Order: sequence, then structure tokens, then C-alpha cells
Amino acid sequence: MQSSLLVTQTTQVPPTRLTWDARLWGALLVVCGVIFLDGLDVSMVGMSLPSIGADLGVSLSSLQWVVTGYVLGYGGFLLLGGRTADLLGRRRVFLIALAVFAVVSMLSSLATNPELLIAARFVKGIAAAFTAPAALSILTTTFHEGPDRNRALSIFTTCAASGFSLGLILGGLLTEVGWRWTFLMPGPVALLVLLFAVKLIPNSPRDEAVGGYDVPGAVTVTAGMLSLVFAVVGAEGAGWVSVRTIGLFVLAAALLAAFVWIETHTKHPLVRLGILRKTNLRLANLAIMTVFGAYVSFQFIGTLYLQNMLGWSSLETALGFLPAGLLVAFLSPNAGKLADRIGTERMVAAGMVLFVAGYALFLRIGQTSNYTATVLPTIVLIGLGFAITFPALNMQATNGVDDNEQGLASGLFNTSSQVGGAIVLAITTAVIGSQSHGVTAPSGMLAAYKPALVVITGITVLGLLLGAYGLRGLKERRALAAAEAAELEAVQSELAAEEMSPAA
Repeated sequence: MQSSLLVTQTTQVPPTRLTWDARLWGALLVVCGVIFLDGLDVSMVGMSLPSIGADLGVSLSSLQWVVTGYVLGYGGFLLLGGRTADLLGRRRVFLIALAVFAVVSMLSSLATNPELLIAARFVKGIAAAFTAPAALSILTTTFHEGPDRNRALSIFTTCAASGFSLGLILGGLLTEVGWRWTFLMPGPVALLVLLFAVKLIPNSPRDEAVGGYDVPGAVTVTAGMLSLVFAVVGAEGAGWVSVRTIGLFVLAAALLAAFVWIETHTKHPLVRLGILRKTNLRLANLAIMTVFGAYVSFQFIGTLYLQNMLGWSSLETALGFLPAGLLVAFLSPNAGKLADRIGTERMVAAGMVLFVAGYALFLRIGQTSNYTATVLPTIVLIGLGFAITFPALNMQATNGVDDNEQGLASGLFNTSSQVGGAIVLAITTAVIGSQSHGVTAPSGMLAAYKPALVVITGITVLGLLLGAYGLRGLKERRALAAAEAAELEAVQSELAAEEMSPAA
């Protein structure tokens, strides 16, 4: 036992710092192109929702499926996407899925009814479910844990914010011309990223050691999440205690329980449940559910409020949300240095405080709110929260994970964010729907929005509690890590001295 421990210690040699040459930068920026596209797509579609509803005659409860359809395809297949990247090679999965994303983006602009549009969004989400974990695992296996990876993840976050910010402006401008252009635009961008990816992304061979596919696991977890969201979305119309709603909740619980059973008994699980023993990974996944869920729901309500109640155009709405994206874009590049200095735990806790304050302030909205006094403070606080929290959670979710499970860790993290988005948005729209039956007056709609905003704030408070929990025992963990590093350095020095001695 002692000898095996010694072998483990002596092989854990800290990697050398990378040389950031032109090819490495190129590969990083291509990988970042995927998260850029995701931010671009989400923000552009968000700006066009009221126009889609008016043009296709979509109700509020159905309109949210334009967002939820993408989120479900994304979140439902991310675990399989991460596993496939580990099995078939990250480069291959990245290129194929990105090509599908580009084609479906352009086809979705031709949809003539809500059903086709939602179906196209679902398929597009599936394609993104394979590109996202492949991209993040390419990044985390290329850049070693520590300063190099922290810097790369900071740039990754900056590209997400840049895509979101640009998407706001483009979404506002294109919606003025026609909402279909917001669905078409990501296609050519994806093709451009694909062309550079073919040249710059290095080959990553199939890892024969990770085993085969877990199709039953993928089916049960996806069906379970679909049932759960359908239950929440339909509860407002069918009733929370109706046979339909209760049946769907029971079905969701049964499917998710079956998924856990399958993962503990199959030879090649979709999710090696043992990975969840890592405290940092568990907390990061739970926290991102609250962060992404709250924001997707806030953007949904905020867009409807600004356009339908205050009478803003889609471009004015985009400019109203823009400061948050700009803050993330300008501040995120320094997140890696901040993490090196104070640690990701403190960053997450601080970011959650900003989120709670921002959403709570938005509860002050009225029928004729002043943007600068009422809306802008929330937008600024949310931007600051994302600039601090999102890169820190990315670091937490992938640190300490072996290279052959980086796809799995990335898939888990992205799945958590998308599932959080789907569930919280479903709850939010259900709350709005329950308060707005037959209501058309602005005062009535405002009364429907505010309970939903309370739900969003409450979800973020849960995230704050998770951030506070992450601070528990921080000094002890840092002391233990420092002691292990010192011990490892001593062993390495001793080995180096033995190699240099004449007897060696």
C-alpha cells in the first residue's frame, strides 16, 4: 500500500507551462467559437420571441417552447454527447455536430408553424449537445490544470459573453427586418467556425479504454427530463393535482430512478456516478442550475416586459440588455488571475450575492418604469455576477478530473445548466400563466410577472446558499492542498538529487 502511494506521488509531476503560439491560440479560438455561437443564438432568439408570437399566433405557454425545445435537446443529450466525444474522438464529434448545427440553423428559418419551429430548435439543441462537451473537453485536455487552464477558461467565458452581446444587437436589428433572420444567422457563422476547425483542431484518437455506449441510460435520462418539464409546463392548464400532471411527475421520477439503477449496473455507464463524489464538481453543477435557470427565465420575462408593456422595439430591448454582456466580455479575461489569487469558492459566493441583489431590485418594476433607475441596476449586477461566477464554476467542474473523463465532466456541467434553464423557465411560465387568465390590462400582466420574479429571486438564493456552503472548510482544504504540494515537491527534489548523485 505504501509503495503504491509512493508511485502515485512520484508520477504526479506538475505540467510545464504551455507556449501560447499562433496555432494554440487558433485552436482555442475555434473551440471558443462554439460557446460564442451558443450565446449568439440564445440572445438573438430571445429578442425575437414577441415577434414570433405575433406572427405565428403563439400563446405565452407555447412561446416558451421555442426556448425550451432547444434547451431540452441540449440538456437531454449532453451526457451522451460527452460520452461520445470520449469514445469516438473529440475532433470527429466536434466537426460532425457543428455541421449539423449549421444546416439545422438555416432550415429552421423556413418553419411555417410553431410545431416545426420547436422541432427544429430541438434538433439544433441535440447538435449543440455534442459540440459543447467536445469543445470544453478539447480545451481542458489541451490546457493543463492551473494558470494555463484558468486563462483559457477565462477567454472561453469572454467569447460566450461576446456572442451574447453581439447576438443582442443582431437580434434586435434582424427582428426589425423579420424574425426568421435571427434563426438563419447562426448557420453561416457555424460554417465559418467549421472551416477553421478542420485546419486547427488536433486529432484526438478514440479512447478504447472508456468502453461502449449506454443507450438505455441515454434514453431514460432524456425521457425523464422531458416528462418533468412537460409536467411543469402543462400543470398550469391541466391543474397541479390533475391525473395528467401527477402521472407525468411519477413517470419522470420512475425514469430518472431507472437511469440511476442502469448507471450502477451497466458495464459502460453513461455517467460514472463515482465522479459525483468530487465536492467541487457537485457544487458547480448545482450552482449552474440556479444561475442559468434564473437568467433564462429573467430574460424571458424582461423581454416581454420591455416590448409588450413598455412598448420598446426589439432593438431598444437588445440595447437594454447589452450592458450585462459587455461587462462579462470586458471582465472575464481577468477571471483566471482572480481565481489564482482568491480561489473559485470566493468568486462563486460573491457572484451569487450580486445575482440575488440584481433580481430583487427588478421587483420594483412598474407600468412606466424608468430604465436607468429601475432596470439598469439589475442588468449591471447580473453582468458582474456572470463575469465572476461563470468562469469560476467552469473551473470547479473540471479541476481534478482525469483527461479520459473530461468529456463526461463537461457534459455534466452543461447538462446541469440546460436542465436548470428548462425547469426554472417552465416553472416561471406556469406561474405567469396561472396569474394572467383573461388578463390584458398592463396592471394585470405586471401582477402576473412579479410572482414569477419572486420565484427567480428565490432560485438564486438557493445558489447563494450553495456558494456559502462551498466556503465551509475552505482554509482546511487549502492547507491540505498546500501540504500535499509541499510533500510532492519534496519527493521530486529527493528523486532529482538521487539522479544527480554519482551512485545513481
